[in-house]
Amino acid sequence: MKKLKNSELNRIDISTFKSIKKTPLIIILDDIRSLNNIGSIFRTCDAFKIEKIYLCGITATPPNRKITKTAIGATESVDWEYYENINDLVSELKNNGTMIWAVEQTENSKILSKMEKIDGNKKHALVFGNEINGVKQDVINSCNNVIEINQYGTKHSLNVSIAAGIVIWNFFKFLNKEI
Repeated sequence: MKKLKNSELNRIDISTFKSIKKTPLIIILDDIRSLNNIGSIFRTCDAFKIEKIYLCGITATPPNRKITKTAIGATESVDWEYYENINDLVSELKNNGTMIWAVEQTENSKILSKMEKIDGNKKHALVFGNEINGVKQDVINSCNNVIEINQYGTKHSLNVSIAAGIVIWNFFKFLNKEI
């Protein structure tokens, strides 16, 4: 096996990316402190054709050198918007028919590895919270459902950018039948 060069990967350019059909998935980042985590999530969203990212609360926004360094240009390809109040955003999205999923550990959460399907006829949004405190309880209360990534070690959480990658990949598979 020969490692491929970037020129051999046949990636699309930004203008083509902007015009193609996106995965009907929205990512909401609330009070994310690490600029590297923000950039990493932008890059994951580019990889899986995510429709949009909302940056809420204290979450930094592009242009920012540290976000750009990790995103490697994904802040230019992925649509994003700053929305100060996450509760207003969640309410607006729900009123428009979007299914809102918090990614958190709660009573009666759905275990990601046990999910067999999601409604592909609806738009979905995933909420990721602060690296220390997670998704706020009032936001969880407003969500349609909660997803938990099952874990088997001694730690109780994953880095938010890793958690985002895992859940985004799974939703991408559910929402894109060609996979």
